[in-house]
Amino acid sequence: MQKNNSNSSLTENEKKIISLIQKDIPVTSTPYKTMADKIDISEDTFIKLLKGLNKRKILRRYGATLKHQKSGYKANAMIAWKVDDEKVESVAKKMAKSENVTHCYKRKPVKNWDYNIYTMVHGKSEEECFDILKTLLKISDSKKHKVLFSKKELKKTSMQYF
Repeated sequence: MQKNNSNSSLTENEKKIISLIQKDIPVTSTPYKTMADKIDISEDTFIKLLKGLNKRKILRRYGATLKHQKSGYKANAMIAWKVDDEKVESVAKKMAKSENVTHCYKRKPVKNWDYNIYTMVHGKSEEECFDILKTLLKISDSKKHKVLFSKKELKKTSMQYF
């Protein structure tokens, strides 16, 4: 196994592990062993390398992805907010802490579109998303916003790095 002392370079085994964990995890009593066997390393080595990737902050998190449409959440809304520049950071932090917000981004406004914070919310109906909007309005300090509902999912995949 290659030794890796740098945060920026990855060993071949680390790349293989990243490739494996980007896919569905095997539903077995020993999923790490099953994945480790695929790349011909021990389960202990697999877990050690996985923990090392996290410690070096190469992996931010490792978790399940819920297919929200299949679990009853049929409405998705991106809400674009216009927030005063001096309040953007504090408002974004408050919005990001909301359990109803799954994504929160700060973006640079462009000509004819002066919104600078974007939040994504999901509900069982559009009405439920509007109820979430009412809650977010209380913390947004924004007088201007646009609600953009998803009409059809055209593509949804995670980034594949290796």
